[in-house]
Amino acid sequence: MYDPIALAAQEEKIISRNHNRKYYRFRSARFYGVIATADCVGCCLRCRFCWSWKEVIDPHRRGKFYAPEEVSYGLSQIASKSGYHQVHISGNEPTLHKSHLLEVLNTLPTNLHFILETNGILLGYDKHYAQVLSSFHNLHVRVSLKECSEDEFHQLTGAAPQAYHFQLADLENLLSAGVVCHPAAMISFSSFKNIQQLKKKLKALHPQFYNVEIEELILYPSIEKRLKRYNTAFYTAHKPDSIPPEQI
Repeated sequence: MYDPIALAAQEEKIISRNHNRKYYRFRSARFYGVIATADCVGCCLRCRFCWSWKEVIDPHRRGKFYAPEEVSYGLSQIASKSGYHQVHISGNEPTLHKSHLLEVLNTLPTNLHFILETNGILLGYDKHYAQVLSSFHNLHVRVSLKECSEDEFHQLTGAAPQAYHFQLADLENLLSAGVVCHPAAMISFSSFKNIQQLKKKLKALHPQFYNVEIEELILYPSIEKRLKRYNTAFYTAHKPDSIPPEQI
Protein backbone atom coordinates (compact mmCIF):
# COMPACT_ATOMS: atom_id res chain seq x y z
CA MET A 1 0.00 0.00 0.00
CA TYR A 2 1.26 3.49 -0.81
CA ASP A 3 0.32 7.15 -0.44
CA PRO A 4 -0.41 8.65 -3.91
CA ILE A 5 0.58 12.15 -2.74
CA ALA A 6 3.97 10.95 -1.53
CA LEU A 7 4.40 8.87 -4.69
CA ALA A 8 3.58 11.92 -6.82
CA ALA A 9 6.41 13.85 -5.17
CA GLN A 10 8.83 11.00 -5.82
CA GLU A 11 7.73 10.60 -9.44
CA GLU A 12 7.99 14.32 -10.16
CA LYS A 13 11.68 14.26 -9.26
CA ILE A 14 12.21 11.60 -11.93
CA ILE A 15 10.08 12.94 -14.76
CA SER A 16 10.81 16.66 -14.40
CA ARG A 17 13.84 18.81 -15.12
CA ASN A 18 13.08 22.43 -14.26
CA HIS A 19 9.95 23.18 -16.36
CA ASN A 20 10.58 20.26 -18.70
CA ARG A 21 8.81 16.91 -18.47
CA LYS A 22 9.27 13.43 -19.90
CA TYR A 23 7.12 12.26 -22.83
CA TYR A 24 7.39 9.08 -24.85
CA ARG A 25 5.18 9.76 -27.86
CA PHE A 26 3.27 12.35 -29.91
CA ARG A 27 0.45 11.03 -32.10
CA SER A 28 -3.02 11.31 -33.55
CA ALA A 29 -5.71 9.37 -31.70
CA ARG A 30 -9.30 8.35 -32.47
CA PHE A 31 -10.63 9.18 -29.01
CA TYR A 32 -13.09 12.11 -28.63
CA GLY A 33 -13.71 11.74 -32.34
CA VAL A 34 -10.16 12.64 -33.31
CA ILE A 35 -7.51 14.37 -31.23
CA ALA A 36 -3.81 15.28 -31.13
CA THR A 37 -2.09 13.56 -28.22
CA ALA A 38 1.13 13.82 -26.26
CA ASP A 39 1.80 10.76 -24.07
CA CYS A 40 3.62 11.69 -20.87
CA VAL A 41 5.64 9.64 -18.38
CA GLY A 42 4.92 9.46 -14.64
CA CYS A 43 1.87 8.66 -12.50
CA CYS A 44 0.88 8.63 -8.82
CA LEU A 45 -1.30 5.51 -9.13
CA ARG A 46 -0.57 1.90 -10.08
CA CYS A 47 -3.84 0.79 -11.69
CA ARG A 48 -3.93 -2.88 -12.69
CA PHE A 49 -5.60 -2.11 -16.02
CA CYS A 50 -3.13 0.61 -17.10
CA TRP A 51 -2.33 0.40 -20.82
CA SER A 52 0.93 2.36 -20.42
CA TRP A 53 2.22 0.19 -17.59
CA LYS A 54 5.85 0.17 -18.76
CA GLU A 55 6.07 3.96 -18.53
CA VAL A 56 4.30 3.96 -15.15
CA ILE A 57 6.61 1.48 -13.43
CA ASP A 58 9.87 2.47 -15.13
CA PRO A 59 9.92 6.27 -15.57
CA HIS A 60 13.72 6.39 -15.23
CA ARG A 61 14.26 4.63 -18.56
CA ARG A 62 11.21 5.78 -20.50
CA GLY A 63 10.72 8.88 -22.62
CA LYS A 64 12.76 12.04 -22.98
CA PHE A 65 12.44 15.58 -21.71
CA TYR A 66 10.45 18.23 -23.57
CA ALA A 67 9.99 21.91 -22.78
CA PRO A 68 6.37 23.13 -22.43
CA GLU A 69 6.72 25.11 -25.66
CA GLU A 70 7.86 21.98 -27.50
CA VAL A 71 4.82 20.08 -26.27
CA SER A 72 2.32 22.79 -27.23
CA TYR A 73 4.04 23.17 -30.62
CA GLY A 74 3.99 19.42 -31.23
CA LEU A 75 0.30 19.19 -30.40
CA SER A 76 -0.46 22.24 -32.55
CA GLN A 77 1.41 20.79 -35.51
CA ILE A 78 -0.45 17.47 -35.36
CA ALA A 79 -3.76 19.28 -35.01
CA SER A 80 -3.00 21.67 -37.87
CA LYS A 81 -1.85 18.97 -40.31
CA SER A 82 -4.84 16.74 -39.51
CA GLY A 83 -7.49 19.44 -39.22
CA TYR A 84 -8.16 18.66 -35.54
CA HIS A 85 -9.58 21.11 -33.03
CA GLN A 86 -8.84 19.08 -29.89
CA VAL A 87 -5.61 18.20 -28.10
CA HIS A 88 -4.71 16.43 -24.87
CA ILE A 89 -1.95 14.91 -22.77
CA SER A 90 -2.46 11.25 -22.00
CA GLY A 91 -0.46 8.10 -21.24
CA ASN A 92 0.24 8.75 -17.56
CA GLU A 93 -0.87 11.56 -15.20
CA PRO A 94 -0.72 15.07 -16.81
CA THR A 95 -1.10 16.99 -13.52
CA LEU A 96 2.06 15.49 -12.01
CA HIS A 97 4.30 18.43 -13.02
CA LYS A 98 2.19 21.51 -12.27
CA SER A 99 4.36 24.30 -13.68
CA HIS A 100 4.96 22.33 -16.87
CA LEU A 101 1.25 21.70 -17.50
CA LEU A 102 0.33 25.33 -16.84
CA GLU A 103 3.00 26.53 -19.27
CA VAL A 104 1.78 24.09 -21.94
CA LEU A 105 -1.69 25.59 -21.54
CA ASN A 106 -0.26 29.12 -21.60
CA THR A 107 1.54 28.56 -24.89
CA LEU A 108 -1.15 26.51 -26.62
CA PRO A 109 -3.23 28.40 -29.25
CA THR A 110 -6.56 29.31 -27.68
CA ASN A 111 -8.48 28.02 -30.71
CA LEU A 112 -7.50 24.49 -29.70
CA HIS A 113 -9.70 22.73 -27.14
CA PHE A 114 -7.58 21.05 -24.44
CA ILE A 115 -9.03 17.97 -22.72
CA LEU A 116 -7.27 17.29 -19.44
CA GLU A 117 -7.57 13.62 -18.49
CA THR A 118 -6.67 13.14 -14.83
CA ASN A 119 -7.10 10.70 -11.97
CA GLY A 120 -7.93 13.76 -9.85
CA ILE A 121 -5.62 12.97 -6.96
CA LEU A 122 -3.49 16.12 -7.09
CA LEU A 123 -6.36 18.44 -8.03
CA GLY A 124 -8.30 17.08 -5.07
CA TYR A 125 -5.32 17.52 -2.75
CA ASP A 126 -4.43 21.04 -3.92
CA LYS A 127 -7.49 23.28 -4.24
CA HIS A 128 -5.37 26.12 -5.61
CA TYR A 129 -4.40 23.93 -8.58
CA ALA A 130 -8.04 23.85 -9.72
CA GLN A 131 -8.36 27.59 -9.21
CA VAL A 132 -5.37 28.28 -11.46
CA LEU A 133 -6.86 26.08 -14.19
CA SER A 134 -9.99 28.25 -14.22
CA SER A 135 -8.09 30.91 -16.19
CA PHE A 136 -7.96 28.64 -19.26
CA HIS A 137 -11.26 28.93 -21.10
CA ASN A 138 -10.38 26.33 -23.75
CA LEU A 139 -10.04 23.64 -21.06
CA HIS A 140 -12.26 20.68 -20.21
CA VAL A 141 -11.29 18.29 -17.40
CA ARG A 142 -12.26 14.62 -17.47
CA VAL A 143 -11.82 13.06 -14.04
CA SER A 144 -11.24 9.30 -14.21
CA LEU A 145 -12.56 7.73 -11.00
CA LYS A 146 -11.14 4.35 -10.08
CA GLU A 147 -14.07 2.25 -8.89
CA CYS A 148 -17.06 3.17 -6.66
CA SER A 149 -15.69 3.12 -3.12
CA GLU A 150 -12.56 3.39 -1.00
CA ASP A 151 -12.08 -0.37 -0.67
CA GLU A 152 -12.58 -0.99 -4.39
CA PHE A 153 -10.21 1.88 -5.19
CA HIS A 154 -7.58 0.20 -3.01
CA GLN A 155 -8.13 -3.19 -4.66
CA LEU A 156 -7.75 -1.70 -8.14
CA THR A 157 -4.79 0.62 -7.52
CA GLY A 158 -3.03 -0.72 -4.43
CA ALA A 159 -3.16 2.80 -2.97
CA ALA A 160 -4.31 3.77 0.52
CA PRO A 161 -8.15 3.56 0.54
CA GLN A 162 -8.60 7.06 1.97
CA ALA A 163 -6.93 8.55 -1.11
CA TYR A 164 -10.18 7.86 -2.99
CA HIS A 165 -11.50 11.00 -1.30
CA PHE A 166 -9.15 13.12 -3.41
CA GLN A 167 -10.86 11.99 -6.62
CA LEU A 168 -14.24 13.29 -5.44
CA ALA A 169 -12.65 16.38 -3.89
CA ASP A 170 -11.17 17.09 -7.33
CA LEU A 171 -14.64 17.44 -8.81
CA GLU A 172 -15.69 19.68 -5.91
CA ASN A 173 -12.65 21.91 -6.38
CA LEU A 174 -13.13 22.18 -10.14
CA LEU A 175 -16.80 23.05 -9.80
CA SER A 176 -16.00 25.63 -7.12
CA ALA A 177 -13.40 27.19 -9.42
CA GLY A 178 -15.79 27.25 -12.38
CA VAL A 179 -13.81 24.77 -14.47
CA VAL A 180 -15.82 22.74 -16.99
CA CYS A 181 -15.49 19.09 -16.04
CA HIS A 182 -17.17 15.70 -15.94
CA PRO A 183 -16.56 12.36 -14.18
CA ALA A 184 -15.80 9.02 -15.77
CA ALA A 185 -15.40 5.74 -13.89
CA MET A 186 -13.53 2.50 -14.43
CA ILE A 187 -15.83 -0.15 -12.99
CA SER A 188 -15.05 -3.83 -12.43
CA PHE A 189 -17.70 -6.55 -12.32
CA SER A 190 -17.19 -6.93 -8.57
CA SER A 191 -17.99 -3.26 -7.96
CA PHE A 192 -20.72 -2.68 -10.53
CA LYS A 193 -23.39 -3.38 -7.91
CA ASN A 194 -22.21 -0.19 -6.17
CA ILE A 195 -22.56 2.09 -9.19
CA GLN A 196 -25.82 3.56 -7.93
CA GLN A 197 -24.13 4.54 -4.69
CA LEU A 198 -21.44 6.35 -6.67
CA LYS A 199 -24.03 8.04 -8.87
CA LYS A 200 -25.81 9.42 -5.79
CA LYS A 201 -22.54 10.89 -4.52
CA LEU A 202 -21.85 12.47 -7.89
CA LYS A 203 -25.40 13.81 -8.24
CA ALA A 204 -24.95 15.57 -4.90
CA LEU A 205 -22.04 17.45 -6.47
CA HIS A 206 -23.85 18.28 -9.73
CA PRO A 207 -27.10 16.86 -11.19
CA GLN A 208 -25.48 16.13 -14.56
CA PHE A 209 -22.81 13.99 -12.89
CA TYR A 210 -25.42 11.31 -12.20
CA ASN A 211 -24.96 10.12 -15.78
CA VAL A 212 -21.32 9.26 -15.13
CA GLU A 213 -19.34 8.06 -18.14
CA ILE A 214 -18.39 4.40 -17.75
CA GLU A 215 -14.87 4.00 -19.09
CA GLU A 216 -14.29 1.38 -21.71
CA LEU A 217 -11.37 -0.93 -21.12
CA ILE A 218 -9.49 -2.15 -24.18
CA LEU A 219 -8.06 -5.60 -23.47
CA TYR A 220 -4.58 -5.37 -24.90
CA PRO A 221 -2.73 -8.68 -24.36
CA SER A 222 -0.52 -7.30 -21.60
CA ILE A 223 -3.53 -5.90 -19.74
CA GLU A 224 -5.52 -9.12 -20.05
CA LYS A 225 -2.59 -11.10 -18.65
CA ARG A 226 -2.19 -8.70 -15.72
CA LEU A 227 -5.90 -8.73 -14.87
CA LYS A 228 -6.03 -12.52 -14.93
CA ARG A 229 -3.18 -12.56 -12.46
CA TYR A 230 -5.28 -10.45 -10.09
CA ASN A 231 -8.53 -12.25 -10.97
CA THR A 232 -10.15 -8.97 -12.06
CA ALA A 233 -12.79 -8.50 -14.78
CA PHE A 234 -14.31 -5.22 -15.95
CA TYR A 235 -17.84 -4.24 -16.82
CA THR A 236 -16.98 -2.85 -20.24
CA ALA A 237 -14.14 -4.28 -22.24
CA HIS A 238 -13.34 -5.28 -25.81
CA LYS A 239 -10.47 -6.67 -27.77
CA PRO A 240 -8.28 -4.08 -29.51
CA ASP A 241 -8.90 -3.38 -33.19
CA SER A 242 -5.45 -1.89 -33.66
CA ILE A 243 -1.84 -2.48 -32.64
CA PRO A 244 -1.41 -2.32 -28.85
CA PRO A 245 0.22 0.98 -27.79
CA GLU A 246 3.16 -0.82 -26.20
CA GLN A 247 3.97 -2.31 -29.62
CA ILE A 248 3.84 0.93 -31.59
